[in-house]
Amino acid sequence: MLFGKKKQKQKPSFDKTGKYPVIRASICTGEKVAGFKSVSDGKFEELMLIRNDRDLREFLETYDVKAGELKKEW
Repeated sequence: MLFGKKKQKQKPSFDKTGKYPVIRASICTGEKVAGFKSVSDGKFEELMLIRNDRDLREFLETYDVKAGELKKEW
């Protein structure tokens, strides 16, 4: 068979307890990275590069985040 079935994307297993969703944006380059930041020690865990609105929607859906919960840092 030349073309197989398209594999479904599996939701990554990520424990977000004690963390909140953040988008880090560079002032110089405009690059945006989405991830989670720990409440206790402030450590940022980078998960996804955000190039456009489609990437942002994918991040929100994949990690079950509401747009109102998302914080932006420079």
